[in-house]
Amino acid sequence: MRLAEIPDLTVLTQAPLSRYTRFGIGGPADVYAETASAEAFVAALAEARSSGVPTVVIGGGTNLIVSDSGFRGIVLRFRSERLLAANGRVCADAGASLQDLVDFSIARGLAGLETLSGIPGSVGAAVYGNAGAYGHSISERVVAVRFYDGREVRVFRNEECEFRYRESVFKRRKDWIVFSTELLLESGDAAALRRAADDILKVRNEKFPVTMKCAGSIFKNLLAAELPAPAAAQVPAKVAREGKIPAAWFLDQVGAKGMRQGDIHVAAYHANLIYNAGAGTAADLCALIGELKARVRARFGIELEEEVQYVG
Repeated sequence: MRLAEIPDLTVLTQAPLSRYTRFGIGGPADVYAETASAEAFVAALAEARSSGVPTVVIGGGTNLIVSDSGFRGIVLRFRSERLLAANGRVCADAGASLQDLVDFSIARGLAGLETLSGIPGSVGAAVYGNAGAYGHSISERVVAVRFYDGREVRVFRNEECEFRYRESVFKRRKDWIVFSTELLLESGDAAALRRAADDILKVRNEKFPVTMKCAGSIFKNLLAAELPAPAAAQVPAKVAREGKIPAAWFLDQVGAKGMRQGDIHVAAYHANLIYNAGAGTAADLCALIGELKARVRARFGIELEEEVQYVG
């Protein structure tokens, strides 16, 4: 394995992955490597894949549940945080935090991303999972995405990204790696945009404090139009929001609030928030998620889908 010989690539062995996840959970990776260079990343990924060693690519670690035994293989991370703006367009590298992108745009009087304020994670992950809030998603602003398909660096226009609610082609093709995205924004008043973003950030930080070891909402909301008729008949009309039924509503009905497994807790004030109260383990986290899904399945005949991704 020649990873250590690749310029601009930092390589660590037996790196605890708990350091790289917001849950603060996860055993060591045999090899952890990161870089802000697209060229070095491509070289590292090619080397890792050609070696036959299991390889996984991570972003900011916000939505990751890593096994307590870690990952027997190579973990790669692209860290470039470059943000550029010109003529109402912003180019953001995948390693930049989504909040930094929101703040960068607002400071330049560019509107369209303020509702994403407070969503944790990186730009690459936001594109990958089509992150959104308050009725808006990042896909509304994406013009193009630059990515590596394992052979070459390519660019997809918006329609080629196949964005849907919390979905994209990149989420289905996990071997494709997002490097950057270009977004088209509108002119706005920077002070007004800042106030709007700060109001959203205040609400989000009260619900998901930045010091809390969590992934935000653990389950995706459900599209009302896709609910089985028996389940839909049990949902009060006032619960629907912009065509979606909050997963928290279903969880509320099965007594999720305050449940716990070891040091893994469901928040007493939000049924779709699971957090690590201190020394939580991936085993306990997965067990609690499984119990919540089983309760909702038994009561409503529907399958909740996690927003989180699993490693190991």
